[in-house]
Amino acid sequence: MKKYLLRRILFSLFSLLVVIWTVMLLVFSLTDRSVIFQNDDTWNKRSANERIVYEYSQYQRYGYLEYVNYTSYASNKLGNGDAYTEESNLIQRQEGDAYLESATVQQFIEEYTAKGYKIVRLDPIKFSSGRTKGQLKPGGRGFLLAVRERPIIYRLFDYLGNLFTIETTNDVKDPSLTDRYVRFEKDPYSGLFAIVGSGTTHKYLLYFDSRFPWIHQNWIHLNLGVSYTRFRGQEITGVINDPSGDLKNARQQFPALIGTDQYVETSANFHSATYNMGELTDAEKQQFNDRYTVMTYRRSGLSMIENSFVIGLVAVVIAYCLGLPLGILMARKKDKLVDKLGMAYIVFIMAVPSLAYIFLFAALGTKLFNLPYKFANAQVKFLAYILPTISLALPQIGSLMKWMRRYMIDQMNSDYVKFARAEGLSEQEIFSQHISRNAIIPLVHGIPASILGCLTGAIITERVYSVPGVGNLLTLAINGHDNGIIVACTVFYTTLSIISQIAGDLLMVKYDPRISFETKGGR
Repeated sequence: MKKYLLRRILFSLFSLLVVIWTVMLLVFSLTDRSVIFQNDDTWNKRSANERIVYEYSQYQRYGYLEYVNYTSYASNKLGNGDAYTEESNLIQRQEGDAYLESATVQQFIEEYTAKGYKIVRLDPIKFSSGRTKGQLKPGGRGFLLAVRERPIIYRLFDYLGNLFTIETTNDVKDPSLTDRYVRFEKDPYSGLFAIVGSGTTHKYLLYFDSRFPWIHQNWIHLNLGVSYTRFRGQEITGVINDPSGDLKNARQQFPALIGTDQYVETSANFHSATYNMGELTDAEKQQFNDRYTVMTYRRSGLSMIENSFVIGLVAVVIAYCLGLPLGILMARKKDKLVDKLGMAYIVFIMAVPSLAYIFLFAALGTKLFNLPYKFANAQVKFLAYILPTISLALPQIGSLMKWMRRYMIDQMNSDYVKFARAEGLSEQEIFSQHISRNAIIPLVHGIPASILGCLTGAIITERVYSVPGVGNLLTLAINGHDNGIIVACTVFYTTLSIISQIAGDLLMVKYDPRISFETKGGR
């Protein structure tokens, strides 16, 4: 078993590496990178050379390349005095090659050329006629840049190397903070013990509250990158995990006021407190015992991953509760009316494109039961989950019916069934104690995949019903050329798929003792 798991994990990690590499190659090398600026207001407001420099800055931010602006280089070399001003003006209004006579310019070119950078010269753009002849056009000042493309293999290793980070007591770079620790403390907001830190980015590293899944941590961080366009500059883990909706107020006490009678109605989430490097206000000094004063706010809605999981999990429960019994019934009533009706449903749900029956079901649900079609249009949020949940459950029910019927019929023709009949067992006993238990073994393997797959969301279903889930996020990222989210979703989906496969194997071994991954010796 251990050898099997080790081999499986190693092979899975290699597969994950190949998948990430392939996706990165597609979106970062084979796709026009300029599409990330289509909806960039800052890019649209700039023109000429300033737009080009802005592009370079964004490309560097997102890992496409590395670039150095000569003005920044000169500032570090010369300071911000008259010498720097002269050099800066020389570049911005350069005439011909006169700027090359500057020793600082020559040093810049030699230094970065030796490092493999390409020197990019953006000459000033001036008006050629009229009263403004000779004056710089908007955004037309000159620039001298050093640019170096980042190989995709470096980008891959950087991504994997920063995939997980762990907070330590040295995260806060404040020399005035001398008391650094990680320890257990009783959490006044939950009444339970929590792990808190000083010198860490977050104060609460591990804590409990009333929100699913009730135990939370800020200690280990999964870094999936940042959004390029859709949620420009935001951490993708935050985009997926942060709740949405209106602010949710609660009667709480600020940390420094705990034990007093001073309560406030606030939506502040004190468990999310991070260290404040700036100046504290008078109010903050009265409300907090330390500098952990920066925090997020509680919201009434669910996060993207919670929306996807709720819809997916309920759909899975419905599918297994209906699909398995109906498949058993079809097998027991083979070639009868029940079996024919079940086969008709299976053929319909499998043959008709998913978009077609989703739209059909949506139309019936809205017309007959007045259910909300779009998620955002629901007056009662509970009702918004009904149509996408049932639409997601329908094909799963058909699939489980099909396979359960097939496996049941295969088992019905087995020798052990004939032997059981000869022994005098009733048909009910044969079906419940023998045939059903053996027929369900292949389906057991898919249970972890069905549950974990809920976290990834349903791409088509969530898109049709405008569900703010992880599945819909991927379609929005593809349409918006948000390469960061595309890569993050690929990593997320692939990892869950790998985990579900291994978990399925282990569940089969647990369910059926005849299955073993042990290597037996012998000739």
